[in-house]
Amino acid sequence: MTSTPHVSPRVTRTVPPPFAAELTGTLSVHAQYVLHGNIRDDYVVRDELDDGGRRLRAVCLEDLLWEPLQRYGYKALLRYDTVAGFKVARCAEGLDMNTLLQRNARRVPGRSDESDDSQAARVFESFSRGWAGERPGPPQDNPRYEDYQQPVHAALLVDHASRIPAQVNQLSEDERTFFLRCLKAAEEARPFDRAKSGRALFNPVIWLADGERDLPAWMVTSSVRVRSIGVPMPDLGQRRRMAGLLAERAGVTATTPGLDVGPLVKGAVREHPTDEDIERFARSASGLSLRAMRESMRLARARRLPFADMEQAVRIYELGVSRNPWTGGAVADSIRTGEDSIKGRVLGQEKAVAQTLDVLKRAALGLSGAQASSASVHRPRGVLFFAGPTGTGKTELAKAVATTLFGSEDACLRFDMSEFSAPHSADRLVGAPPGYVGFEAGGELTRAVREDPFRVVLFDEIDKADKGVLDKFLQVLEDGRLTDGQGVTTYFSECVLIFTSNLGVHGPSGPDGRPLASSPVRDRLPETPEERADFEQEILGNVRLHFEHTLKRPELLNRLGGNIVVFQYIDEPTAHRIFKGQLDNIVAHMERQGGLRLRVLPEAQKVLTDECARDLRSGGRGIGMKLETHLINPLARGVFDLGVNLTPGTVVTVSRVTVQRDGGVELVLDASPGEPLTERKTAW
Repeated sequence: MTSTPHVSPRVTRTVPPPFAAELTGTLSVHAQYVLHGNIRDDYVVRDELDDGGRRLRAVCLEDLLWEPLQRYGYKALLRYDTVAGFKVARCAEGLDMNTLLQRNARRVPGRSDESDDSQAARVFESFSRGWAGERPGPPQDNPRYEDYQQPVHAALLVDHASRIPAQVNQLSEDERTFFLRCLKAAEEARPFDRAKSGRALFNPVIWLADGERDLPAWMVTSSVRVRSIGVPMPDLGQRRRMAGLLAERAGVTATTPGLDVGPLVKGAVREHPTDEDIERFARSASGLSLRAMRESMRLARARRLPFADMEQAVRIYELGVSRNPWTGGAVADSIRTGEDSIKGRVLGQEKAVAQTLDVLKRAALGLSGAQASSASVHRPRGVLFFAGPTGTGKTELAKAVATTLFGSEDACLRFDMSEFSAPHSADRLVGAPPGYVGFEAGGELTRAVREDPFRVVLFDEIDKADKGVLDKFLQVLEDGRLTDGQGVTTYFSECVLIFTSNLGVHGPSGPDGRPLASSPVRDRLPETPEERADFEQEILGNVRLHFEHTLKRPELLNRLGGNIVVFQYIDEPTAHRIFKGQLDNIVAHMERQGGLRLRVLPEAQKVLTDECARDLRSGGRGIGMKLETHLINPLARGVFDLGVNLTPGTVVTVSRVTVQRDGGVELVLDASPGEPLTERKTAW
């Protein structure tokens, strides 16, 4: 008994991505196309089989276009770029396209000065005519002579088209002539009959550009024969299909054509990824191309990461670093040990500190946005909006957070948003568009985060920023990434973003963002728990009004959610503690810088304390300003009056402070020799 040989199912129909279907479906009316966007990716196509089954494949752009072109009767697919010139990418058997191209690309005799652009345009013109009557062939009496006079059915890919013009808005004479000849070739081209389909189709010139505006607008838009088609980034469904294809290669040595994921590391075993593994991989690759997903798997193979850990491979691919303080419990341990330190640095703001620590603990556990059904994996680890009076510790708390999470205040990247109040100032953050001043430098924000993605990014006084800047923050809060003027994407998935503002402290804002003139001046600061609770609700209400009515950006407020932290005015006991801390800083600084030991007697200390705590509206910053005018300035004057022969170790005593009616301050100082310092200091 003989066995029936196995017959592989036959492909009855291939379903390509929409952009490819749009191109191949309009070949009867368009002679040239501009494909722009995600043009250097892998693309998943679906084959429908004669047995009723379906099969997915990943193909490159050449294969994606060549397969349907072959079915329509095209004989060759050519490529051109300004470096390699013309070459044959795909060709039907028996057709010598290389000889034809070499003959066509020769310089015209007697025109040795013909430019490369002119030479290329001449080939484009011949190509559009199908080289009808131009092919080298047998003499006229040969029976095959007529075959060589017929047009060649071919398609031409113009690669790196964005790099052809040096400046698309300022074309040179040769560039302008080149594009004009290409446009004329599109207008003068005629479709050729295809025996297979019975349709008349053009020989298409397909420009591959990064952006639609990278080619002259007059060439793209002025002719009905030229069609612009955008190639989008893959959506979640496409990423799922690609993740499924890559899952089939997990632990497999052989590589599928068009799906090269690199060699298998010695000792690896066949894996069996689950649907959950595939889904996590697809969601973690949000914003990436399918080719980047394939490269992420190549990276995972090289690092011996199993398919179940493809999220980690994607993160390494995006950020370029394998070190991650957020994983392994390092940040959680830092928060536990640094909690008391934060409370000690920011005084009188117990509730604000507690809310901030809650957000940090949530971030350390990876629970930020966990309530959403499809939370973006690229969103920042944590987002905080500090609102409240000036001088209450908002900036100090941001620095304390950076020290706790990443070990140093240097990890706090601060932007004073009052510097970004002018229109188009967002360009400083993310980089100027091509052709504008500062384009090559890139953006201050995006460049700094790419250099070190593990940061606390502080946007101080955000209410002073231009509305265009706020739109950028909406994108960061929603997608967790920004693309700068050079097209480079920066990810904020490992950052903590902190915004500060004194919005609402002086009442609701008017249309210009300033407090309404009718807002009453607060005659006394909130002191009781009830008054503080009312003050917090007043601030929250005014902040909401500002975003919804003044800025007309309610969606930005929604992204902040419940992460608005209200700071209270400091009370008198807190002011005394802040005063004592700042006085200790002055004492330490004098000894460190000049070797002098400062002592302030209790009577003088009481006068300074009363003066510094007299008005608490300016908070700790106001206390520092009072200390500068009531102690540091007269102290510097008095030390100079005592003479320049003060030796290191000298004790300078402030025994009395007198505040005069005109606001001047007089100190009674005394200098006495003290014990020599262990370490020699520079003398005054």
